Amino acid sequence: MTDLWRLSATDLAARIRGRDISAREATTAALARLDAVNPRINAVIAQDPAAALAAADAVDAAIGRGEDPGLLGGVPITVKVNIDQAGWPTTNGLRLQQDAVAGQDSPVVSNLRKSGAVIIGRTNTPAFSLRWFTRNSLHGATLNPRDAGITPGGSSGGAAAAVTAGIGALAHGTDIGGSIRYPAYACGVHGLRPTIGRVPAWNQTGPDRFIGAQLMAVSGPIARSIADLRLGLAAMSGPDPRDPWWTPAPLEGPAYPKRAAFCIAPEGMPTAPEVAAALRDSAARLEAAGWVVEEVAALPPLAETARLQALLWLAETRRGGGTAFAREADPDALAVYGYMERLCPEPDLNAFQDALQRRVTLLREWLLFLERYPVAMMPVSGALPFADHSDIESFAGFQRILAAQLPQVGLPLLSLPGLAVSTGLVGTAPVGVQLVGGRYREDILLAAGEAIEAGGVPPSPIDPA
Repeated sequence: MTDLWRLSATDLAARIRGRDISAREATTAALARLDAVNPRINAVIAQDPAAALAAADAVDAAIGRGEDPGLLGGVPITVKVNIDQAGWPTTNGLRLQQDAVAGQDSPVVSNLRKSGAVIIGRTNTPAFSLRWFTRNSLHGATLNPRDAGITPGGSSGGAAAAVTAGIGALAHGTDIGGSIRYPAYACGVHGLRPTIGRVPAWNQTGPDRFIGAQLMAVSGPIARSIADLRLGLAAMSGPDPRDPWWTPAPLEGPAYPKRAAFCIAPEGMPTAPEVAAALRDSAARLEAAGWVVEEVAALPPLAETARLQALLWLAETRRGGGTAFAREADPDALAVYGYMERLCPEPDLNAFQDALQRRVTLLREWLLFLERYPVAMMPVSGALPFADHSDIESFAGFQRILAAQLPQVGLPLLSLPGLAVSTGLVGTAPVGVQLVGGRYREDILLAAGEAIEAGGVPPSPIDPA
C-alpha cells in the first residue's frame, strides 16, 4: 500500500469520503512523517497530535453517520504561525508574541476546520514575517528539503518546506510581498496568492492593520499539485463577517479566451538564463494545450508598483517608530528592516495619499492588459533560489536580491491574484514561472497552471536532502 503521507489532498479526500481509508489512518501517517523528517528541516514548530487525532475521529464519525465530511474531510494540513488558531500563540516568529494565545480561530482557520481539514502543526516564519528566508530567534531556522544550502523561501518557508517533505498534503501561507509564491518556487511546489477579499482573514490577537496591509496581505494555499491548490482555495474562501474585505465572488468566472503573454525581463530586470528557459518552456506547454501565447517586450508597470508597495508597507511599521524591531532585537529582521528603510524614504501625508491615488491608475493599466491577455506570465524571481540567508550579508547583496524579486514585490499593491508554478530542477535548485490574472480569476490561473504542470514538475514529496 502506498504511504498515505505521499498522497495528494485531492486523492486523500476522495479515499476518505469513499471509506477506502479512514481519516485517523491518514492523520496517523502524517504525524509519523512529521516526527520522522521535521527534526531535519524545522518546518513545523508546534503540534498537538492528540487534538489532530480527535479531529480525524470526528470526520470518521461524520462519515459513519452519512454526513458530508467537507471538501478536505480528513486531509492533514498545516497552518502558518502568524495566523490565529484557538489555544495557540500567534507568534509571527517573535519572542514578543510568544504569549499571544488566540482565543478564537481566524476566519481562514475556521473555514479550513469547516471543510473537515485536520490541522497537524503550525509552520515557521521569519521574525515579523519579513524576509524571503525563514529564521527567527524564537523558533530557529527552517531548511529547504531539496538543498539545505538554499533558502526555503519566506515568509511561508515553513509551510512550503513542510508540504514538500510530505508533512501534510496542503499548507496555509500568507503573502504581502511574495510570501506564498516565493517559498513555493524555492521548494519546488506550487503556491497561489488569491485576490484580496477572496479568503477572509483577521487576527483577534492583534489590532487591525493599516490600509496598506489591508490592500495587500492575503492568505492562500501551497501544495504539490494544482488540483490541490484549487481544492484548498475553495475550502479557505468561505464567507466570514469578521473580514469586511471578504467578497462573494464565484470561484469560476465566465468564459475567456485562452490567450497569454509572457515577458522574460519585465522592466529590464536581471533574469538568469535558467529562468528564461523555464518561461519559454512554459509558453510551449501552454501552446501545446491550445493556448495562444505571445512574447511581449514589456508588461504594465511593476517597478513603480513595487516602490509604492514598499512605501505603504513600511508606513505601517514606521508609525510605531520601529520600536517593535528594536525590542525584539532579532538580528535578521533588524538588518533587513534597516536596508528597506535606506531604500524607501519616509513619506509625508501627501506622498502617502498620492501612493493610494496612483494605485488606481496602475491597477487600471493592468486590468486593461489582462482584458487582452487573461494570463500574464513572468518570472517568480529573476534568479534561481538564493543561498540561504544571503540577504543579510551586505546592503549591496540585499539590493541585488530585491532587484531579482521585482515580480514578487510589484504584484501585491494591485490586489491581483498570482500563481507560482514549479516546472523543474536545475541541479538541486527548483525553477518555475509566475502567472498573473484579473481580479477573482484564480480559475484562469489554475487552468493555465494545470497545462504547464502537465509538462513536468519536480518530484514531491521528498526525503529532506
